Amino acid sequence: MVPLRPVAVRLRVALGVAFFVLFFALWGMVTFSGSVSPTFLADPLTMLREGAILFTQYNFSEDIAMTVMRVLAGFLLAAIIGVPLGILMGAYKLCEAFFEPFVSFCRYLPASAFIPLLILWAGIGEMQKILVIFIGSFFQIVLMVAVAVGAARRDLVEAAYTLGCSNGSVVRRVLIPGAASEIAELLRLVLGWAWTYVIVAELIGSSSGIGHMIVDSQALLNTGQIIFGIIVIGVIGLLSDFLFKAMNRRLFSWSLL
Repeated sequence: MVPLRPVAVRLRVALGVAFFVLFFALWGMVTFSGSVSPTFLADPLTMLREGAILFTQYNFSEDIAMTVMRVLAGFLLAAIIGVPLGILMGAYKLCEAFFEPFVSFCRYLPASAFIPLLILWAGIGEMQKILVIFIGSFFQIVLMVAVAVGAARRDLVEAAYTLGCSNGSVVRRVLIPGAASEIAELLRLVLGWAWTYVIVAELIGSSSGIGHMIVDSQALLNTGQIIFGIIVIGVIGLLSDFLFKAMNRRLFSWSLL
């Protein structure tokens, strides 16, 4: 146990799997022993059985596909607009002075608070759910990207000017490449937050998606299906996180990602 000492890949995997094994063992111990009523917490086997029912009888795969589509649409829209704006704010302090107060203000507004307005403006269709994810992700992306770009090494910037680079060239050749790996890591983190926003969006006025299934299961007091839906969200999020990390390592192999 030495601070910051790297852990071997095999040991890291083994420790991660061990935690999940311990978690499910404790869950089974509490539920199978009768310490908690099945009405409040289903046991692991019941949860798996209810999950199989969801796939075989209720087309749960379509709900998963709809939720993934909403997350990707809202997140990509936020990234496409937010990353360039964040780079602009980080590179040019005049832009930062103009945008930063409003972006910081909006960053603290909960995305769920906009749902009633978005339903009035966009109805209860797909656009409303995508906009909830966009609002929840966009302002976070802008501010964090601006901070990453603005933290560039001053000696590299001065060296670029010494070599005859223009202002635009400094942004393109120094600031953006220097912050690229950190921006990619920030996007990975915000993608995780986007999953929390989509479930909130699907809890109201939705006829499909994992959140919709969870609401229906709650009305029937089916905790097995509720837990299964939550676990599915976690699994998909974990897989997307691993894919994002692998892509970042491939794109920025020179970095410490």
